[in-house]
Amino acid sequence: MTGPSSALHSQTVRGRGPSPAGPRSIPIRTCVGCRARERADALLRVVAENGHLVPDPRRRLPGRGAWLHAETGCLDRAERRSAFSRALRVRAPLDATAVRLRIQDQQGSGSLPGPSSEESKVDQS
Repeated sequence: MTGPSSALHSQTVRGRGPSPAGPRSIPIRTCVGCRARERADALLRVVAENGHLVPDPRRRLPGRGAWLHAETGCLDRAERRSAFSRALRVRAPLDATAVRLRIQDQQGSGSLPGPSSEESKVDQS
C-alpha cells in the first residue's frame, strides 16, 4: 500500500537482515492524550490495576491497554478528558501517579541539560 493512507496502518520494517517469516509489521497506535497516531514502540502502554494506572513499558501486562506519549502534556490532556477511563473501559476514576512519575523520570534522565534532582538539593553556599 502506498500513498498518504499507508501511514495510518502498520509499517513494514525492512533492512534488518534476513528474517525467516519475512518483513515484520510494526503496529500503529493512537495516543490517548493528543490523539496523534504513532508507532507503538514510540508510545508508553498503560494498564489499569485496582484503580491505578500502571505503566507497562515491556507491553506484557494482561488486560486492555491505553497508549500515551511519554510527555506530561499528553498525560495532562488525557486526564482532563477522562480518556484513560474510556480507553480502558473502567467506570471509576484512575490514579495516574505512577505514570506521571515514570514520565518525569524519563524526561529527567534524558539528554536535557541542567542539574539532576540530587544536584538541586545541595546547598551551594
